[in-house]
Amino acid sequence: MEVWLQYLDELDDLVGIIGLCGERIRRGLLLLLSSILFCSFLLGGVVLALEHPALALGAVTMLSVVLLYRRVARPGLGYAD
Repeated sequence: MEVWLQYLDELDDLVGIIGLCGERIRRGLLLLLSSILFCSFLLGGVVLALEHPALALGAVTMLSVVLLYRRVARPGLGYAD
């Protein structure tokens, strides 16, 4: 009976190791995907700025206003009362 418990314990450890390796692979793939998306947005911004400077300036202004509003309006991130 004790042999079965040891066998099941080893099997449980194996499943845990597979799960940990899967998490590492998932995080690596998410990092790769986010890097590709960031570079494509950056390249799109450069192309937009070269082709239509006024449109690029408007897009950057809108993005800055939205980000500033989100930073100011979020509760709980300010100084202590």
